[in-house]
Amino acid sequence: MTASGVTAAAIAARLSAAGLRPRVEEDTRFTTVEAEVPDTLSADSWREVLDAVADADRFGLVATNLNGRTLWAVVRKSVPTTGDVGGPGYQR
Repeated sequence: MTASGVTAAAIAARLSAAGLRPRVEEDTRFTTVEAEVPDTLSADSWREVLDAVADADRFGLVATNLNGRTLWAVVRKSVPTTGDVGGPGYQR
């Protein structure tokens, strides 16, 4: 498992412990964790949730009248230290 996968799995485990049902998805450049947030989430659980997603590179909350609230967190995968780092023509 990649380092981003380990971090995402840890975030997902903490969200699960706070009573959410996280989903983890791998992409070529990052790993995403999402979870629906119920209206009944307690203040203490919110603190746990925010502590969990603080380990991500980016996180946020999407709230709509139609779909409720979805918490998301993104953990970037490591940038290669050699090879095609800057794209074609950028190598030194």
